[in-house]
Amino acid sequence: MDLIFYIFAGAGVGLAVGLTGVGGGSLMTPILILSGVPQKIAIGTDLLYAAVTKTGAMHAHHRQGTVRWKLVLTLASGSIPASLITTLTLRYLIPESFDYGPFLTHSLGSMLIMTSAVVFFKKRIQGTGEEPHTWFHRQSTLVTFASGVLLGIFVTLSSVGAGAFCAALLLLLYPRLPALQVVGTDIAHAVPLTLIAGLGHLWNDNVDFNLLFGLLLGSVPAVHLGAKLAAKIPNTVLQPILAVILLVIGIKFAFFPIGAH
Repeated sequence: MDLIFYIFAGAGVGLAVGLTGVGGGSLMTPILILSGVPQKIAIGTDLLYAAVTKTGAMHAHHRQGTVRWKLVLTLASGSIPASLITTLTLRYLIPESFDYGPFLTHSLGSMLIMTSAVVFFKKRIQGTGEEPHTWFHRQSTLVTFASGVLLGIFVTLSSVGAGAFCAALLLLLYPRLPALQVVGTDIAHAVPLTLIAGLGHLWNDNVDFNLLFGLLLGSVPAVHLGAKLAAKIPNTVLQPILAVILLVIGIKFAFFPIGAH
């Protein structure tokens, strides 16, 4: 029965991703935790799930020439070491008797609330496409690196943020970047980050391979179906609905967390 539930969960999230381009970790991890999967296992398994599902998309964007690899390297130079340090901290500095699951849940809730804000205000973040002249934009490389560090920490802790949050950052710092290049660059950075973070959780025994198999079995065909349906349903309808769902789930996890499993 568990496998059937995982397949349906994978299909539901895959459909959401195909329809809106958002909602991988943002929806998958909360669904798993609310269904009784321990926080650590949900986050670790979801990270490897994200790495597998996004790899095909990364190759497609690379072939199309819609990946800005210099930006990917700048983000990854901050996020990958930060993810590794976070993994080592969880492994060696947190006592085995200490249950850090509730802390992971709070981190998840915070990232979901921020992600919902990003989805709500996506158009406003994207702006007019004019080149701004603030300090942040003049120091865009440094800010991109620093943001990569923060993403590495929070993605490893919550499995959320590698997608929508990173895309919002790129839109803010590089408003002239075409939307397709934002998506391609975001996905290309998410693959190594989620893989490294996921392998770190595997090292800490936080991955369930039966769960991973079921999720992939459901999501792979559902993503393609969602992408086809997206052409018929306006994004202006779908994205606010998704943002509200993420906000409600985020508030629940941040302020009313369920007990540790």
